[in-house]
Amino acid sequence: MTLTELKYIVAVAREKHFGRAADACYVSQPTLSVAVKKLEDELDVKIFERSAGDVSVTALGEEIVRQAQSVLEQAAEIKEIAKRGKDPLAGPLTLGVIYTIGPYLLPELVRHSIARTPQMPLMLQENFTVKLLEMLRTGEIDCAILAEPFPDTGLAIAPLYDEPFLAAVPASHPLAERRSVSALELKNETMLLLGAGHCFRDHVLEVCPEFARFASNAEGIRRTFEGSSLETIKHMVSAGMGVTLVPRLSVPRDALHTGARRRKSDDAHIRYLPVVETDGSAPPMRRVVLVWRRSFTRYEAIAALRNAIYACELPGVKRLS
Repeated sequence: MTLTELKYIVAVAREKHFGRAADACYVSQPTLSVAVKKLEDELDVKIFERSAGDVSVTALGEEIVRQAQSVLEQAAEIKEIAKRGKDPLAGPLTLGVIYTIGPYLLPELVRHSIARTPQMPLMLQENFTVKLLEMLRTGEIDCAILAEPFPDTGLAIAPLYDEPFLAAVPASHPLAERRSVSALELKNETMLLLGAGHCFRDHVLEVCPEFARFASNAEGIRRTFEGSSLETIKHMVSAGMGVTLVPRLSVPRDALHTGARRRKSDDAHIRYLPVVETDGSAPPMRRVVLVWRRSFTRYEAIAALRNAIYACELPGVKRLS
């Protein structure tokens, strides 16, 4: 039994496909298949049920895969202990970021990280929350920047900031003349949403739950449209196709100005308005946090990353300690 074989069965269990698992492990499919079969023969058990185009994990295989994940984490921890003994800031730090944070935080964060800890380059991975949590669990990434809430997986969590949402409306829209807008007013508009899998989509539906029933059936096509990224959604708003909510850091600095100070771009055709609640409750926002495995031993690296994040300007958000 080898760590490589354990890595292969974890990948197959995750991907439910031998070809995709081989791609994820950067090996050929025959190499991976032979290794998995060798492990099954050694253990004299069937870990996977194979059928045409489908792979499933047996009940006993589920236990074996869970233990394999634990072994891989412990092996990675041994390497981390050795690194920490030399210099905890030496070597790359693999950071996962969700799609609705990465484009707006990473450019400045990378600059600060290079300036502060050049010996610790950030290896970046953008993905959905559920995928990043899985990558954390299997040790593929060291830490991640996520938005709460997400399933409790026993991770260490450090709050970073609370970020308000702004309503984005076409400049020609009647609401564009307002100083603010309420969630009640937004429910009568055509709402533009991110596609399934984006946690920010869920955040928008929490603010405007009326659109949840439109987001997954044919009738809703008349009331909602979906985009693959926040920037795509903004282009749709600029074209007058509807309104949406966006996180504060995604709003260009000059877009909050009026008149000549506005940038000559698509954002010149969008007005960003604070969302206020008519009942006096707090405006909608999301909490952004840094998470990492409790077994991760490079504590100084996590601290250095947090300091680099706090060194970023982060306009319009409430920093948390």
